[in-house]
Amino acid sequence: MLSNSAFFHVFMTLGFYVICTVLQKKYRLSWLNPLLFSIVFTVLMIIGTNTRYDVYAENTKLVSYLLTPATVCLAVPLYEKLNELKKNALAILAGIFSGVITSAMCIILVCVIFNLDSTALATFLPKSITTAIGVDLASEMGGIGSLTAISIIVTGVLGNALAQTVCKIFRITHPVAIGTAIGTSSHAGGTAKAIEIGKTEGAISGLSIAVAGLMTVVIAPLVMNIMK
Repeated sequence: MLSNSAFFHVFMTLGFYVICTVLQKKYRLSWLNPLLFSIVFTVLMIIGTNTRYDVYAENTKLVSYLLTPATVCLAVPLYEKLNELKKNALAILAGIFSGVITSAMCIILVCVIFNLDSTALATFLPKSITTAIGVDLASEMGGIGSLTAISIIVTGVLGNALAQTVCKIFRITHPVAIGTAIGTSSHAGGTAKAIEIGKTEGAISGLSIAVAGLMTVVIAPLVMNIMK
């Protein structure tokens, strides 16, 4: 009954996230990342109830449907911080460009160290941009779209879990710098954390997702041509 219940799957998916969020805030456990642990618990529950993934995906379409308006809502803090964006436009663009180039260089380095072919390079180059752009871009360059989707999800989850820690380690305190770094490196997954940190951080991170995506669309094919 549980393995085929749409109500159970929606309740389970949202419930795990809410529980992890409450526990993290109550006990101030930075490692108890709601996004990461809700995914882990959901996977364990799917396995425990012997549920096929296609059944789970069908039953939770409502949650997936809400992702689109939730993403559009990122424009609200962006509008509220419009003056801040205008004031720091050059710094934000330079930061995003640096992040996109650094991400590409890291992927190239990994491919060289492990002797991976051009297919792997095309697959992982778009790891730091949103899935809607990244999967199509990877496929057009000769990569494997499904692996690109996984790498994008992992990047977002890790960005959400580690963003604050990394900023503390490197003493990054300026809201614009934090937002630019998080949005450029870990798209929407990281932006969810940036919004928790502050309104300015969330707004800049939301902008960085779009700009980083556009820059990657231009830069990634150039990288592929150079590496051939």
